[in-house]
Amino acid sequence: MAYRRILLPLTGTAAGEAALHTAVMTARIWHSHVHCIHVRVDARDVAPLAGEGLSGAMIEEMMAATERESGDRASRVQALFNRFVDGKDVVLASSAEAAEKADAATLSFASVAGREEDLVAQESRLYDMAVVPHPDAGEDVSSSDALHAILFDSGRPVLIAPRMPPASIGTRVCCAWNGTAESAAAIAAALPWLHRAEAVRILYSRDYQRRGPDVKGILSYLRWHNITAEAVEFQPITREVGAGLLGAARDFNADLLCMGAYSHSRIRQLILGGVTRHVLENADMPVMMCR
Repeated sequence: MAYRRILLPLTGTAAGEAALHTAVMTARIWHSHVHCIHVRVDARDVAPLAGEGLSGAMIEEMMAATERESGDRASRVQALFNRFVDGKDVVLASSAEAAEKADAATLSFASVAGREEDLVAQESRLYDMAVVPHPDAGEDVSSSDALHAILFDSGRPVLIAPRMPPASIGTRVCCAWNGTAESAAAIAAALPWLHRAEAVRILYSRDYQRRGPDVKGILSYLRWHNITAEAVEFQPITREVGAGLLGAARDFNADLLCMGAYSHSRIRQLILGGVTRHVLENADMPVMMCR
């Protein structure tokens, strides 16, 4: 089992470029294909504002401005992709047959118009994993429509790239365990990484544990898969469970952290904070999440 198809919602930012590096690094490990997709804003989505008391001329002006801005953004994304392809030893492929002949990591790119959260969530159901850029510094992570759409509406794992391209990925893997269905799904999705890793550590905490099997149960599960892991208890840092989890992963020199996302509803998590939110905002390593 491996990750043969990877979807990357590409942005023209530094975080988007780091995500592209991370996706291609992952593809080289698994000899897989990365499909980069950029979703342009459809200016027609502005039309419903006509019911908000705006005149036809104002609506047309807003649609034209939206079209220009969307086109500029698409041009930046296309330019980033082209620079990456020109500067790297990568193979372009548009079909499974072409990718198979290449016998290497392959890339493709498409730019489409529509609602990003809808298109990305639907498309990612046909991929083994999605890679998304880390939220830019100062950006509210709750506004990352693509990330949340994939987590909540695709049934697929998401790999959140760090702000800077990692030196390695998947050699030393930490898995967060708290007994929930989400953490079980994350470990199941990460099994290919765990089989390949040089060292695996399960991180748990009494402050993180929820109703469900304890850490001994997940260690037994992994042994059935011929995976040897050690369990280490971590402590919250300044009462922040997420900070304690990240600190424990850094102490292990992990280059991949796997965890479940949003054990509670998204609304509750956004209001109260939570481990998922803290990790998304502060992780400096690749993080694989599943819900």
